[in-house]
Amino acid sequence: MRDCVLFLVLLVTACGAAQAQWEIESSGTTADLRGIDNVGSGVAWASGTNGTVLRTEDGGYLWQACAVPPGAEHLDFRGVQAFDANTAIVMSSGKGDLSRLYKTTDGCHTWKLVFTNPDKDGFWDAIVMTDRNIGMLIGDPVRAGMEAGYLALRKSRFVFPTYHTIDGGQDWKRNDGDRMAARVGKDAEPAEAIFAASNSSLLILPYTVLFVTGGPESGLRYSQYLFGTTPDSCHGACDLITESDSMLASGDTAGGFSLAPNQHFSFNGEGLSNSLIIVAVGGDYKLPDGTAGNAAVCRPQQEGALVRFKCDKTTSPPHGYRSAVAYDSATKTWITVGPNGTDISTDDGKNWRALRPDPAMHEAPDADRNWNALSLPFVVGPHGRIGKLNAKALETAAH
Repeated sequence: MRDCVLFLVLLVTACGAAQAQWEIESSGTTADLRGIDNVGSGVAWASGTNGTVLRTEDGGYLWQACAVPPGAEHLDFRGVQAFDANTAIVMSSGKGDLSRLYKTTDGCHTWKLVFTNPDKDGFWDAIVMTDRNIGMLIGDPVRAGMEAGYLALRKSRFVFPTYHTIDGGQDWKRNDGDRMAARVGKDAEPAEAIFAASNSSLLILPYTVLFVTGGPESGLRYSQYLFGTTPDSCHGACDLITESDSMLASGDTAGGFSLAPNQHFSFNGEGLSNSLIIVAVGGDYKLPDGTAGNAAVCRPQQEGALVRFKCDKTTSPPHGYRSAVAYDSATKTWITVGPNGTDISTDDGKNWRALRPDPAMHEAPDADRNWNALSLPFVVGPHGRIGKLNAKALETAAH
């Protein structure tokens, strides 16, 4: 009986029926993985370097290597958005035309190139699909063209280019006006950019698009759409650009890397609720053990017809630089990952504690670390690393 009690204290769910917190899975690849999207019902997709795309239909027991999209042998797929076992879009990140979108509708046997970055100096960072039809794409700052909106030209010579689709990613159009201005430094060059670390730096919420940046002028940027719930329904009214201090680190290799909300939105006309919480994580990727400015909690503040976001620092931060964060609604637990470990919060991001491997369950001592991106319960990292978080780990940790 004493041994059973001890096991319970160590986050084991039941004596004699305990399961490990971390299940390291065989990916069959050595590519560095940064994209992961869990569709549900056992289906998930992952992506990475050298044109690598993986797919599972059985909850991660077997990961299938997909056909490499045409001309993508040397591309770095930083993002993937999937719809089911047959349909997915992958985004490569690279300068100019090395940033591309490919789509498959036959379970990744074949791919179609659907969009290539038209900016020769551009670099794509994140893609988000809110449903099968509507999505948005964002990249690092490029010089504002003559079509850029007045507000952008007044604030900066550089804008964050954004594109939207309303047909499932077949066609992409530049958003009107290029109004998302980037801050510039004394050298008149961009003083901020977006880190393409985990395809989670961009959020689309009702009437609002948010993204977090890094660099000397890092922060939280958001654009509000008064006359629609998604970017495609803006039609020229998307000129309410706001910015907030993300309370995260700043510097050439520091800033915000990932955002996650505590709510799921159906985009049926609903607005932002007072209970909305957004957790932002980051830090300095060259200081993997650094805790300064690596997590913050942001909440919407209603100001008349506008919504602003106020971010606060955490009381007890995660234990190092973090590249991705996610929220588990079933246990009301936040989880964040990075090179040196994994942390969880059960008080909405105020305090974080390490979620470490359990030696009693024969977990590898590094099972909690060397991760890049999250789509619960899956996590991916360098050298083909894929893990699956056991649900019991969060259930027990939340109590």
